[in-house]
Amino acid sequence: MDLSAYAIRTDLALEAHDMASNSGQTIPGVHMSSETHEGITISTTDITSKEGSLALGKLPGHYITIEVPQLRKKDSVLQDRVAAVFAKEFESFMAKLQIGSMSKVLIVGLGNWNVTPDALGPLVVENVMVTRHYFELMPGEVSPGYRPVSAIAPGVLGTTGIETGEIIQGIVEKSKPDLVIAIDALASRSLERVNTTIQIADTGIHPGSGIGNKRKGLTLDTLGVPVIAVGVPTVVFASTIVNNAFELMHKHFQQQTAHTGEILGMLDQMKEDERLLLVKEVLSPLGHDLLVTPKEIDEFIEDIANIIASGLNAALHEVVGMNNVAAYTH
Repeated sequence: MDLSAYAIRTDLALEAHDMASNSGQTIPGVHMSSETHEGITISTTDITSKEGSLALGKLPGHYITIEVPQLRKKDSVLQDRVAAVFAKEFESFMAKLQIGSMSKVLIVGLGNWNVTPDALGPLVVENVMVTRHYFELMPGEVSPGYRPVSAIAPGVLGTTGIETGEIIQGIVEKSKPDLVIAIDALASRSLERVNTTIQIADTGIHPGSGIGNKRKGLTLDTLGVPVIAVGVPTVVFASTIVNNAFELMHKHFQQQTAHTGEILGMLDQMKEDERLLLVKEVLSPLGHDLLVTPKEIDEFIEDIANIIASGLNAALHEVVGMNNVAAYTH
């Protein structure tokens, strides 16, 4: 029996590691570290072997996850700090890839601007500082501290009739950037991480992967240039919510009584993946395994897009710099 359809769905390497290491055993070829400072947790996941890649279901590479639970409170000071942290982490990615201060960058905003939870990429493109045309048309007038940056929001296959990967491949062949930055909305297995988490990865990205679509990837192999992927989980599957609800009930009953088995029956003995398989078996034939997003998504998507755009502006243009992040956040 093919159980891939019943796998717990997540685009976050951090969550994939949590699931793979539930037994408490160390996963060969996977290195994890984490630190928290003033409400911002930065976790690093390095996958260095094929064995580790298979265990996590993620491509080998370097992943950074920035978790900020308080982002839901719309604290503008905290948003500025998150943008600064994001800029610092992104600069380290470019340094590892040996991207110089004048290297050309193409920013790709993936997603559908007509669907709010999927509009992250296009909204970031609206807010980033694009400069390539100045370098092309009036190079002598560009002040020091800027780099050539171009941006595109190519839409989705259902709107254009063209695979996103083909559009970007054509643009890369013509404009010849040294780095591609792909921005996309992701799916999470955790309700707590929706709308509060940013992932950066040097592995590239597959458009539509967050909702289970198989599309041509934007990677070093397909485009011929390094690709840094930036994603934010904005949706969670209904089956995951039901599964999480069972887990929360189990923890609640454990605090109240020692007889949880009498209340939950065989669900009390099931492992998480077994319970999720059961939930999906029930929901899928009814067509009820929906993608769910919080009701505040319209406000959040604007805020997080501004955070990412201002962080990118600070990381890509020296003249903007870390001290000016706040000026580009609002």
